[in-house]
Amino acid sequence: MRTTVTSAHRAPTDGRTAAGRSRRPLSAALALALVLAPGPISAQVTQPQTSPGPAIELPSTGQASPTPPAPAAPEPPPIALPSLQPPASAPASTAIERAHLPHDLSPWGMFMAADIVVQSVMIGLATASLAVWTVWLAKLMELMVARVSLRRGIRALASEPSLDAAAMHLTRRTPVARGMVALAHTELHLSEDVLAGAGLKERVASRLSGLDAALTRRMRRGMSLLATVGATAPFIGLFGTVWGIMNSFIGISKSQTTSLAVVAPGIAEALLATGIGLVAAIPAVILYNQLSRSIATYRALVRETSDEVERLVSRDIDRRAASRPPAAALVRRG
Repeated sequence: MRTTVTSAHRAPTDGRTAAGRSRRPLSAALALALVLAPGPISAQVTQPQTSPGPAIELPSTGQASPTPPAPAAPEPPPIALPSLQPPASAPASTAIERAHLPHDLSPWGMFMAADIVVQSVMIGLATASLAVWTVWLAKLMELMVARVSLRRGIRALASEPSLDAAAMHLTRRTPVARGMVALAHTELHLSEDVLAGAGLKERVASRLSGLDAALTRRMRRGMSLLATVGATAPFIGLFGTVWGIMNSFIGISKSQTTSLAVVAPGIAEALLATGIGLVAAIPAVILYNQLSRSIATYRALVRETSDEVERLVSRDIDRRAASRPPAAALVRRG
């Protein structure tokens, strides 16, 4: 200890020179650390962090300071990870899209939310469909009763020998056969003076064919409604579809958005109109064809009844002709 003090007093100039030399590397190291460190770290690091150790004495004591430790390495900047959460505007846009959707997407809800023109189309098509089923049910029951009556009348006419016997046994359960027999009797009564003429059968056949045409026209009443609905219902539904899609595109232009939530309700309403049109048209076509076949069967039965009446008329004419004496014999007797 004594030796150290003595040497310090002996060489003061050398201690100051060593302290000055030790400050220079420290300043250079701090400047290099500040230059090489990144922006965020350089702002935070204002003083070099040194490991804890013995305090460095200033050269006022005349003692040489030890070599300063190297500055600590700068910490790496934190890595910013991408955020996985949706942007703040996503919930707002979702809420806007949901606001455009109707609360009820059932057929009734879409009908109530539709435009007045689309609603009118739907109501008209539903009414037409109801009318089609009503006509079909009424005609089906009428044809069933008429066919049963005609078959009963044909059996009754086939078992009778003459028009008079047929008129006595026919009842109200066979209205067509009774009507034809009444027409034949009327023509025979009007042709009493020309019973032997060849035109009597033609006149009776003419009256019976007129009754056949009248019965067919009555039975085909209402068939035009089925044909009209079957032919026009798809196009009426298509008109509602076009109108609904047009309103959807107008809504897109007004809302200034191409979101599907804006155009979906109008398209759904338009497609509902098309669906109702098909529901009205397809059964109308099927039922029209079915009723046409049934009416053809009915007409065949009417013609068969007419043939039976014509046979009875021809038989009666031949009997009357056979029962009358010839004209030459009457002249001789006179």
